[in-house]
Parts: sequence; C-alpha cells; structure tokens
Amino acid sequence: MDDTEYGRFVDWDKLDSTVLSSSPKELSCSEFNELKQLARQGYWAKSHTLRAKVYQKLIMDIPCRTVTPDAHVYQDIVGKIVSKRALGSLPLPEFVDDRQVPSYCLNTEGIVSVRKILLCIANQFPDISFCPALPSVVALLLHYSPDEAECFEKVCRILACNDQSKRLIDQTFLAFESSCMTFGDLVNKYCQGAHKLLVAVSEDVLEVYSDWQRWLFGELPLTYIARVFDVFLVEGYKVLYRVALALLKFFHKVRGKQPLESDNIKRDIRTFIKDIAKSVTPEKLLEKAFAIRLFSRKEIQLLQMANEKALQQKGITVKHKRQNVHLAVHAENFKSEIVSVKEMRDIWSWIPERFALCQPQLLYTNLEHGSSLNRFYMHCEGHEPTLLLIRTTAGEVCGAFLSTDWSERKRSGNTLSFFGTGECFVFRLQPEVERYEWVVIKHPELARVAGTEAASNASSFPSDSKSSSDPSDRLSPFLATRHFNLPSKTASMFMAGSIDCIIIGGGDGQALYLDADMNYGRTSHCNTFNNLPLCSETFQISTVEMWGFKDIMSS
Repeated sequence: MDDTEYGRFVDWDKLDSTVLSSSPKELSCSEFNELKQLARQGYWAKSHTLRAKVYQKLIMDIPCRTVTPDAHVYQDIVGKIVSKRALGSLPLPEFVDDRQVPSYCLNTEGIVSVRKILLCIANQFPDISFCPALPSVVALLLHYSPDEAECFEKVCRILACNDQSKRLIDQTFLAFESSCMTFGDLVNKYCQGAHKLLVAVSEDVLEVYSDWQRWLFGELPLTYIARVFDVFLVEGYKVLYRVALALLKFFHKVRGKQPLESDNIKRDIRTFIKDIAKSVTPEKLLEKAFAIRLFSRKEIQLLQMANEKALQQKGITVKHKRQNVHLAVHAENFKSEIVSVKEMRDIWSWIPERFALCQPQLLYTNLEHGSSLNRFYMHCEGHEPTLLLIRTTAGEVCGAFLSTDWSERKRSGNTLSFFGTGECFVFRLQPEVERYEWVVIKHPELARVAGTEAASNASSFPSDSKSSSDPSDRLSPFLATRHFNLPSKTASMFMAGSIDCIIIGGGDGQALYLDADMNYGRTSHCNTFNNLPLCSETFQISTVEMWGFKDIMSS
C-alpha cells in the first residue's frame, strides 16, 4: 500500500492496489514540455503521494484572482454552514444539477466531506450558476488532500483562475452549453462514423452530446479520470475534448455493430464508459485522444466564442439555470419539394451547432421565383449562412452548406473570385448519403504550406478580404481562411459567383457548377480523397431551393 498521508478519505479496500507502487518517485522537472510528457506517460500515476504533491504544485501555480478563498476560510465557515444539518443528509448546491456524487473509492467520511466542501464553495462563489462537474472534481481531489480544508483550497483555486487563455471548469450554463455545442462541432468533424450512428438513432443528437462532461466527470472510473486529470492540470480544457472524442470513437468501434435504441443511446454510452476497463486501458484511451488531429487551442477558443455568442443572442446568460435549448427541425413547419423532414434533420446534424439552434426558412425556389441567378442572388443576399438544395431530372439530390453571404462576391467587381470559410461543405443525399468537407479539414498539413506559393497565386485567387477584422466580430470565425498561412488558391476556393455562373466547392474536394439560367450543372471530383461524385458529371436541374436560418428563440 502507498503512503496514506494523503489517503485519509480513501477506502483502500476498494482501490485497485495494482495501480499503486510502494516507493514514490520524485519529480524534479518544472518545464512545461517535460511536465506534459510525464503527465501523458503517467509518471506519477502509480504513486498516491507523488500525485498528491504534483497536484499541489500544479494547482498552486494557477494564476488566481486576488481574493481567493483558502484553507483558513474553510475552517472559519464550515462549522457555521453545516452545524445545524445532519451530516448524512447534506444537500447539494443547486448548481451541480442534482447529480449523484461519484464515490471514487472514498470512505464514508470522504463522501460526507464532498458535500461539506460543495456547500462551502457555494457560499464563497455565489456567481457559480451551473457546474455539474464539480462534485467529481472535489471527490477526486479529496484522494490527494490531507484534509477537507486543503481540498477546498485546491478546488477554489481551479474555480478562481483568472488567466483568460486557460479555461478550466465551466461555471455557468452559458459556458457549459457552449462547451456542449463545441463538442458537437468537433464530433461532427473528427468522429464522423460515430456521429452518423448517433444521428440515425437519436432525434436530437446534441442532447446526446450534452452528456459529454458527465462521461468524464461521473461515469469514467477513478483510475481513468485521474489519468485524464493529470494531463488536464498541465494542458488545460482541450484535453477534456480530446478524451471525450476518444471515448466516442471507442464506443463506436465496440458497440457500433450492435443494435441501439434511440431512447437508450445516452444510457448505452454511459454504461460503456462505466465499464470501459473491459475494452480499453487508460494508456490506450490517452493514446487515442492525442492521436486525434485537432486544430489549435486558438481555433477551439474561437469556436467556443462563436457558440457563446450565438447562445447570448438567443437570450442565454450566465445567470440561467439549465434548460433545453436544443431544437430539432419541426415537421409541422417544414415543407420542401426536394428533401423530407428526416433528410433535413440529417443535414441539420452536419451544420455548426450554433446554427442548428435555428429553424430552416425558405429563401428561394426556382419553382416560385424562376430560374435566374439574378433572382437567386436577390433573394439570398443578406443571409448568412445558407443551405443550397438541388434535385436533378434524374432524381439525384445534392447541395451545400454555405457559411458566407453571397453579397461577398461583389468585393471583386466583375472578377470571379472565391470566398467562404472552412465550415462550408457539399453533400449528396440521393442516391447515397455522403458529405464532402473543405480540403483543410481533412488535410491540416496544408496550413503549413510556405507563403511563397501564396504570393504567386494571389493575382488569380485573392485571399480573404476580411483578414484584418476582429474574429470575435463575425458569427462564423471557426476555420476561416485568415487563420491559416495558406496559398490563396487553396485557402479561398469554396464559393464564387458572377452573372454567368456560381461555383461551390473546389480545391482538392468536390466542386459544383451551376449555369446562369440554373438549368444545367456540372460536378467534378479530381482527387483521391472523395472518389464518389455528388451526382452525374453533367446534369439537368429539376428543382433548386435555398434555405436560410431563422432564429425562433426570443431574447
């Protein structure tokens, strides 16, 4: 058994003794890169005492606001807060969402102590309105604290972090909900197999993704969440996204071929994660998590900002308690000549989550407004984003999600130039369902292409004209061209329009061309990544629809 100096609250009989070593190591390094590697490798994972000392050091190094409650504050207030209450029935603060506190192999004293600490935190942090992960964090840190007061101080420092670049724990419903939306966006891009499965069995897939923090802080066994927390304290919030994505990938691999029921999918995922030791080791989980080629911390922060902004525009504030803001496409309000309600819901599951809060609004249809690009532009300009749907005379159905207002085409006068962001994509629904993303999504190494090629191509393919604007001012900042050092020809090639034609797609991906009278189209697929065409190489158009995104939530 390990030295129990920090194990007062641990039920050692329940703890897996195989993860503990009898002789704690020493930790002498302090450089970030070395700490990062040691955390990922589990250097201190087999020594209870060493992990406690490392946690103490890492947490005390967190930059905090000037007045942060410490161990002395806890000693002063705990008696007043819990003295008149029966210790066996201490309530949980409202902000933890009535979630059961995970035991994490704590003894009876430890389980009571979690509730005492949570009540004292609620007393000292009245601005916390929603923080469902907190009971798990307190229960975990009790393992590595000599007493309640020091555990309280550790948690307070995590909550009081004032480094704007270092996101730690969501403390409001707005932050929590935007994190869920961001996770949904990341799943949509990096776990497409799992996403497709969940869309098939769940009417509101974001409701499934809203459980992602519970997978980590609640369902994941102690030895796993402790390994995740090791890395989290060193590297920050992005680690949580990575591990949750890895969990979903393993779930899809292990359970994807088994029948799933839509009303049980959330329970199925929770059960899989709770029993994850049957199929995945902590080492394999972290290995999978860090093998995912995510974009930079900056790109994830931009996406989080965009999702928060979208929620704020819909009236969600830091004061809100939990509520359901996920809205699927309403069947009674939707009618299309091209797609069914089920097909539209499938498309809705692909689009960025901040736009999925809206309802589809028909802007243009050639059946009503005529087959003319001028009329198409007239009805679509001023709307961002938009969704294009096309049915051919052969019954094929394809389309595109377009992140940028078509009025952007006017910036280059009569020159056919490309614009748009990396959130654009083209897709096919009939005869088979397929989505084709922007080239940089699948091949981020293009972001490191030298700028010399960009200069040589700039004359024929102008770069993003809004490169100098503040990214937080735009509703669609994620993966915008200006965030990459790309050759212009590759970077901006997605949307282009003139009086003669429109072009959607390009680079190394699928490309869709429509003529001025919107009667004929053409597709190309000259790459090795997407070997299926959107539809016939040259096709005659039967129906065209352009849909906007209508905000139906009042502020």
